[in-house]
Parts: sequence; structure tokens; C-alpha cells
Amino acid sequence: MGIIRAAAGAVGGTLADSWLEYITAGDMGASTVMTKGVQVTRGRRGSNRKGTPGIISNGSRIEVGPNQMMILVDSGRIVDYTAEEGCYEVYLSSSPSMFHGELGDSVRESFERFRFGGQPGKSQQVYFINLQEIRGIRFGTKHALQYFDNFYNAELFVRCHGTYSIKIVDPLKFYMEVAARNASHLDFQDIAEQFQTEFLTALQTAIGQMAVDGVRISALPSKSMELSKYMATVLDEDWMQGRGVDICSVGIASISYDDESKALIHMRNQGAMMSDPTIREGYVQGAIAKGLQNAGSNTAGAGQAYMAMGMGMQGAGNFMASASTTNAQKMQMQQPTQQTPAGGWTCSCGAQNQGNFCTNCGAKKPTPAGSWTCSCGAQNQGNFCTNCGKPRQ
Repeated sequence: MGIIRAAAGAVGGTLADSWLEYITAGDMGASTVMTKGVQVTRGRRGSNRKGTPGIISNGSRIEVGPNQMMILVDSGRIVDYTAEEGCYEVYLSSSPSMFHGELGDSVRESFERFRFGGQPGKSQQVYFINLQEIRGIRFGTKHALQYFDNFYNAELFVRCHGTYSIKIVDPLKFYMEVAARNASHLDFQDIAEQFQTEFLTALQTAIGQMAVDGVRISALPSKSMELSKYMATVLDEDWMQGRGVDICSVGIASISYDDESKALIHMRNQGAMMSDPTIREGYVQGAIAKGLQNAGSNTAGAGQAYMAMGMGMQGAGNFMASASTTNAQKMQMQQPTQQTPAGGWTCSCGAQNQGNFCTNCGAKKPTPAGSWTCSCGAQNQGNFCTNCGKPRQ
């Protein structure tokens, strides 16, 4: 029992008008993974009606649409298939044709594993497998997932929500391992529970691997493509090898942290900001200004409030003033140091000079302590003149 390709163009209405019996796919929506073929017979008055269920006559025609794979089943076992769009004719005495289409060699291997080896039985069925990508499958973690972030050096806990998509890449394996027998229609939601449980388990493993690879937790939403590869690696044995299903894409719509993780992230970010002396000085000055503002609005009297504030600052050892001084020193250390040119001097006004008079205020260059003037006019510090060699008088 097998199929052969029928004449090109013999599809749709032409097929219904030309032949007594033909089979097409039933309702196949965006989330449909498998549907049973609908058998139609031409009546006396030209109207189509369903034929005898479970029986496919010799010479019946089967119409296969784009992104569909047709499986011909006899008594529950696969006898032939095609993944190529077109029209096919059933011959009970013919050998399997096996039109692979764009599917790989794994489909031929699956056929050899699941094929029917006996004589044609009394029950034949046609099933259509959806080869399109099944998109928009929602997922959400009920419990927080662990994620060790090297940047925060902490174990964080997150919840993820998003969508993923799958594609059936080995329809024969999917039919034998996943689809319920004698099912007339199978939507992904009918089998979603087991897939979702395994998906979330794999998601935990994939996210853990991304943490090991040093991906920051805040970057997870932008790592959808990488996450898909992680997931495909984790699920390859169970989904691809075992059921003929592949993960196409994973999109994370939102990431939320538990309260403890939020507190850790806030503390780490605040500490990083306060390590900057300019930000720290702004915080100190803001705290002082806020204290003065509160003192001015004190109902017991601003004078008493200011007095109490002064006593408090004095009792604290002028902590705020010391902190401000420390911040100023830190900021000064961060500024580039201005080097005084060789032989130059710094005036009391702050200007850098090379000559004997300040170019900014006109002040005379100060005489260093312990210096003496030789008879030749040179200024010296040692016991001999650096200009003429005379000893110090």
C-alpha cells in the first residue's frame, strides 16, 4: 500500500469534480499540530459529502497543502508519507514512495522504525502534520529561579515570563511518540502540560549556564537568541531525539526579582554611587540642607531647633564637616595635578611664573630662605656662587 503523485493541477474543485473520492486536511489553525484527513465523496447531484470513515478505497486522491506532511496509516502503522505539496493517488499494491520534501534523513530512519510490515488491513487513515512554526506559546515561572550574578557577587532570584515557539522536524516520530491514537484533531494546548513542565526545567538549566558564562542578570531580556540555543541544547535529547520537536525561539518579555534580590541590587548600586566623592559630597550637603530646612519648620521654635542641631553636630565631633573635608580631598586627588615648570615659581595669587615678576599681579619673585647674593648679582643657596665661583661672604 502506497501513494504516487497524481497529475499536476488536479487539486481543489477540479479534484472533487474529476474523481469519486478525495481526502484533504481538516481544520488546521496556527496552533494545530495534527489533524485527521477529511474524506469527501461526490454524490449524484454534484454535492460533496463525507465518505465511509476508516476506509480508503484503492485509487483515492489525497491533496497535500503547503507546510503539511501527510501520513498514510494502515491499522495504526505508517505505510507511506509525503512532505511535498501536491496531489497523490493511493494504490494498495504499490510500494511506499516517501516524498521527503525539505525534511532530513532522520525522517527516513523513523519510517523504517515505525513502518507497517504486513498485508493491508481493514482500517486506513490519513493524518496531516503541521510543519509550520508554532508561535506564541506562553510560559511563566511559578517559583523564582536562582541566578548567581558575578557583577553583584550574589545569588539572586528571578521570575521570567515570555513566549517560545516550536517546530515539528520529524513528523513520523512525533506521530508515534506524542499523538494520541485515533485522535481526529490535536492542538498544542492538548499536549502543553508535559511540554511546559519540561520547558521550565530546561529554562532553569539554561539560565544557570548563562550565569556561569558571566551574563549579567539585567541583560537576560536582550539575550533571546542565545537563550534559544541554550534551550535547544538542553532539550535536544528529550524533544528532538525523542519526539521530533525542535525549539525555534525563546523571548523573555519580563523579569522580576523577589524582595530580597531587589534589596541586594539596590544596596549594591547605592554603594557604587556613594563610592564617587562628588556624589557623596552632594549627599552630605543635601543632608545638611535638609536638616536646616527641618529646623526652620520646627513648631517649637527655629532658635531652639538650630541650637539643638548645633549641639548635635558638636556632640558628633563635627562629623558632617569632616566628611565634607574628606570628600573635597578625594575630589582634589582625582583632579589632574598641574606641574610647575622647571625653574618656575608660584606666586601668592596662584599664577605660575618663570621670570622675576608675576605676570598676573606684578609681585616680585620671593627670595628663598637662606639665600645670598654674590657680587656678580647671582642668587645662591650654597657656599659658592653658581655663576662666578666666589665663596660666600
